[in-house]
Amino acid sequence: MRVLVTGAAGMVGRKLAERLAHEGALGGEALSQLTLLDTVEPATPDAAARAVECVVGDLAAPGTLARLIADRPDVVFHLAAVVSGEAESDFDKGYRVNLEGMRLLLDAIRGQGDAYRPRVVFSSSIAVFGPPFPDVIGDDQATTPQTSYGTQKAVAELLLADHSRRGLADGVSIRLPTICVRPGAPNRAASGFFSSIIREPLNGEEAILPVPEDVRHWFASPRTAVGFLLHAATLPRDALVGRRSLTMPGVSATVGEQIAALRAIGGDEAVRLIRREPDETIMRIVGGWPQAFDARCALELGFTAEESFEQIVRIHVEDEIGSRVA
Repeated sequence: MRVLVTGAAGMVGRKLAERLAHEGALGGEALSQLTLLDTVEPATPDAAARAVECVVGDLAAPGTLARLIADRPDVVFHLAAVVSGEAESDFDKGYRVNLEGMRLLLDAIRGQGDAYRPRVVFSSSIAVFGPPFPDVIGDDQATTPQTSYGTQKAVAELLLADHSRRGLADGVSIRLPTICVRPGAPNRAASGFFSSIIREPLNGEEAILPVPEDVRHWFASPRTAVGFLLHAATLPRDALVGRRSLTMPGVSATVGEQIAALRAIGGDEAVRLIRREPDETIMRIVGGWPQAFDARCALELGFTAEESFEQIVRIHVEDEIGSRVA
C-alpha cells in the first residue's frame, strides 16, 4: 500500500507518520511507500524500515500535488493547513492553502483517470460550525462558520464530498476537536492557549490564559487524533454513503476543568504558573466556537476518544514528558 501525507511536518502529521512507519501496515495491507510532504522537510520516522520519501514543497504551487499523485497513492491523508489565527489574519494565504490546496489535490486525482479512486482522509475542524448553538450539537447541525478558517474547511469538505459523489475520489472529512495537549512550541492557532496552559506549567514555565475559566470547548489528544485518521482510512466505502463529513467524539471541558486536571497531575505549583491576561481578539474567536457534541454517527462507525480531560493530560505526560511528572 502507498500512502501520501500532506502537512507531514506538523505535529499530527509527524505522529501519524511515526505510527504508520512503526506498524508497517494500514487496514491489514503492508505499507510499501510512505511519502511525506510539507513546506519544511518532514522528519523521517524513527521506525522507518521501508521506503519513505520526504518532499519539501508548496502543495498550492502548480505541479506539486500532480507529481506526487502520479505515484497513485492508495490513501492520501490531507492535513496541510494554515491554522485558525493565521487564516483569520492573512486572508489570501488561508484561502490559497486551505481551499486551493484541496482543489489542486482533487484535480490531480481526477487527472489520473476514472480507474483511480484513492481514499482521501481530510482533517477538517469543528470550526465549520457557528452560533447560535444548541447546548449539544448533533450530527445534523448546519455548518455556519464564523471565521475564514472554518469557512475554508467547510468548502473543502463540500468539494471532497462532491468529487466522491461523482466517483472521482473516495473521501471522508473528519471534523477534529481541538487537539490538546499539543507538544512543542506554540503555533498561531487561536486555540493554542488550551494547550499552553497545560504544557508550559508541566514544564515549569509560565503560561498566558487569555479567556475566562468558564469558556467551554471540545477536545481530544494527539494520540486520539492519529487514531481517528487511521480509522477513517479503513472505513468501508458503503459506510460513508450519504455522509462524507463526520464530527469526531471528544471531551467537553471548561478552562476551569482543564486547570483542575492540571492541578491533579502537576499540583498547585503548576497551576500558579498560569497568568491571566485577557485578550479580546482571542475571546471573540473562541466565543464563536462550539462547546459539546453528540458525535453519534462517528461512534457508531467505531471512532473512540478520551472520557475526561484529566485522561488527555495523562496521555500528554505519557507521550511527551514521561517520568518528569508523577
